Amino acid sequence: MEKIRTTVRIAGREYAIVTRDSEEYVQGVAAWVDRRLRELNQATHLPGGQLAVLAAMNAADDMMKSREENRRLRRELEEARAEIERLKRD
Repeated sequence: MEKIRTTVRIAGREYAIVTRDSEEYVQGVAAWVDRRLRELNQATHLPGGQLAVLAAMNAADDMMKSREENRRLRRELEEARAEIERLKRD
């Protein structure tokens, strides 16, 4: 897939993004980031740099929790598959 250049607007500033992802996807990610920054700004009134770090920490926290939940669900799925195979043998 070819790289595309997409311009997004986050916190009132435009950024050029070059990616293999679709423009629709990139715009969706940018909209999420913009929304989170606005929400955090309203709640904290931090300066821009600190606001960006807080948003990054929140996003990383969400990602890490999602990864752990994914691992847990995969373990449960494997256990269920093993149980099904055991029941088939019995």
